[in-house]
Amino acid sequence: MIAKKKMGLAMATVLVLVNMVGTGIFLLPVSMASVGSISVIGWVVAAVGAGAIGLMFAMLGAIKPEAGGPYAYAREALGPYLGFQTNYIYWSANLVGNIAVATTVTGYFIELVPALGGTAHSAAFSIAVIWVATGINLAGPRWVGFFTGWGTVLAMIPLVAIGFFGWFWFNPQTFMGSWNPHHDSEWNAISTSAAFALWAFMGVESAAVASDVIENPKRNVPLATMIGLVIAGALYISTCTVLMGIMPAEELAKSSAPFADAAAKAVGPAGAVVIALCAIFKAGSSLVGWTLTISQSALAAAKDGLFPAMFGRTDGRGIPILNFLISGVLMSLIVVLTASPTLAGQFNEIIDMAIILTILPYMYSGIAFLQIGSRAGTNRWQHYLVVSIVAIVSVYCLWVVAGSDATLTRNAMIVLFASVPLYPIFARDPLKK
Repeated sequence: MIAKKKMGLAMATVLVLVNMVGTGIFLLPVSMASVGSISVIGWVVAAVGAGAIGLMFAMLGAIKPEAGGPYAYAREALGPYLGFQTNYIYWSANLVGNIAVATTVTGYFIELVPALGGTAHSAAFSIAVIWVATGINLAGPRWVGFFTGWGTVLAMIPLVAIGFFGWFWFNPQTFMGSWNPHHDSEWNAISTSAAFALWAFMGVESAAVASDVIENPKRNVPLATMIGLVIAGALYISTCTVLMGIMPAEELAKSSAPFADAAAKAVGPAGAVVIALCAIFKAGSSLVGWTLTISQSALAAAKDGLFPAMFGRTDGRGIPILNFLISGVLMSLIVVLTASPTLAGQFNEIIDMAIILTILPYMYSGIAFLQIGSRAGTNRWQHYLVVSIVAIVSVYCLWVVAGSDATLTRNAMIVLFASVPLYPIFARDPLKK
């Protein structure tokens, strides 16, 4: 049963926006600073790649909206096993990625309450944040839309202000002095930053994944996808560039709350407090949105018999209660297992793995896009457009993998190949066609 009350275009756009502009805009500048301000070129590359990914999901949503997003498209185009593998990877990657979101909330809360700075205290607080987000999702998708909507509106005001007015404190010498602090090759520096930037754009598929709880998905899914992508991309590039002109890369790379630290430099301690509160609100609403997104992917797969049945059980309102509770428990365990003395270190470790794992669902969705677009009876020029979009998506995704750490890629492959023995265990009819 599907929940009767669904999201309209505004709430669907907010879901995309809040999932994309959740953690990245508040902690990703720290990762970029480890590369240097040369990372602005990586942002341009990532914007092109993410634009292609967003356009792909927008067109898929217009042609054939499917609950489950990447999972549903992979299942239809490539069969049940690769559909299962896509959901398993997508669900795992975003389950891990949610920890980075909770870590962001904790990092900025420490700015207000320094006593939470210890490893045990910060881990406990992150777990509490996870369960608050889970509780909001248990209340239903309309509550998710309400919370993420207001969270986004309130938090975006100062973020937009920084993106525009922060240029008054921008110092070109600070920006250029941090251009390539580690004297890495330009290719490696740009590749690394382009890989980090993919984290910023992850979530562009959120409306496609949640199409089952969105009104008029053929219209609203593509519109929400592209509107959210444009707004998020503009905010990311502007704010990250501004921060690198306010704080030297060496200082920025060590920060656990870069926006608050930059605000303190620009307008004093009061500005830091305001930014910290906005970051807590924004990242918290993002965690709520992502919790809904991964539950919808698992729910769709469970209904098809390609994920444990318990993920597909819903109450009278259509809410997959057990699905949410299992995710909450697993996320809490991951927080404990990845606890680090520095939140920035924990954040980087988590997003590196999440980025690599998410590549596969995007690539499989590209294959599905070619097949679905062809069956939709597109003309020659539309066919060329589809092929061009898939080519850009593929090149960008492969470039991200090529620019990643070898050990990280190996670990991601272990997670990927684990889908082989898990398939006959998780799938209720693993031999079905």
